[in-house]
Amino acid sequence: MDLKETNNALNKFAKYVIQQSRSNLTRGNKNYKKSLYDSLKSDINVSANSFSLSFIMNEYGVYQDKGVSGTERKYNTKFSYRQKMPPIKPIADWAKFRNIRLRNDKGQFAKGNYNTIGYLIARSIKKKGIKPSLFFTKPFEKAFNNLPDVLVKAYALHLDEFIDYTIKTI
Repeated sequence: MDLKETNNALNKFAKYVIQQSRSNLTRGNKNYKKSLYDSLKSDINVSANSFSLSFIMNEYGVYQDKGVSGTERKYNTKFSYRQKMPPIKPIADWAKFRNIRLRNDKGQFAKGNYNTIGYLIARSIKKKGIKPSLFFTKPFEKAFNNLPDVLVKAYALHLDEFIDYTIKTI
């Protein structure tokens, strides 16, 4: 496989992963302010003896993809809440954007501002964690399995090593 073919295959791979990841964010209603959506990028370098491909996303994206274990509910992830809660301000902003309001037992609006709502949601997230969405992992694995065999054999790629390297560079 020549350099041009390798470059084309990797560009196609990266484009597919990013496009599908963005679609997953939109479908999963995880596209508030589009900061994570817009942060998804790739960087490809191909030379005669090697290539490098890295995906870039903001830190929040890793937590959304891999999930975060809470103090009461656990997920199969290396991330967990122990002492600290998620930041209240972004959650309060999200609640305001979604027009989430406090209500009493009768369904009437209750006293409390968006900072209160942010605190209550953050406390809940600390307990329950963030369920892994795999918005990035699923398209990555699917696209990796569809890479041309010639490319995989030429560079002796192994999925586990490739994912570990990609995630470490994010």
